[in-house]
Amino acid sequence: MAKLYFRYGAMNSGKSTALLQAAYNYEERGQHVLLAKPALDTKGAERIASRLGVERDVDVLIHADDDVRALVTAERDRMRDAGNDLACLLVDEVQFFSAEQVDQLLAIAVLDRIPVLAYGIRTDFRTRAFPGSARLLEVAHSLEELKTICRCGRKAIFNARLVGGRFVFDGDQVAIDELSADTVTYESMCAECYLREAGAA
Repeated sequence: MAKLYFRYGAMNSGKSTALLQAAYNYEERGQHVLLAKPALDTKGAERIASRLGVERDVDVLIHADDDVRALVTAERDRMRDAGNDLACLLVDEVQFFSAEQVDQLLAIAVLDRIPVLAYGIRTDFRTRAFPGSARLLEVAHSLEELKTICRCGRKAIFNARLVGGRFVFDGDQVAIDELSADTVTYESMCAECYLREAGAA
């Protein structure tokens, strides 16, 4: 049976790199994959970009009101018309999916028998779960944490937001990295360093 995998980690834990490596591994064996990401993730535009510099175009951009299963079915049928089978669906930034869209990923794996490898972060800069991540923690067949380190050397589990170089702990859940006078950046942190910065703020 095909499974729904959720591979999660703090920012800079190599999620996009791991996704692109998985795609390469499938294709090196002559199998065909489909790469998808939410349209909300404007970083990289219509590409999946690793911080190591590796990039690749996505096959499907998913909007908030899209039926993911219907889109994947259409792409699978297109592949079959070209004489190819879809071996795997790879999804980047899955935390931005709705709970309903995650349920559609589960249906793709279980009912359509297409393995789904979904990559994302669990929580926002306030340590609250994203809707897509929360649902994946409930229904995914397999959970795998990808690890990175905090500035102190301990394992990072949180993503702190900085605006103009200063830590902030309230605001909208989603703020994609932007280049402006109030540049939004993120830092992966362990719980202790995160709580120290939150207390100082």
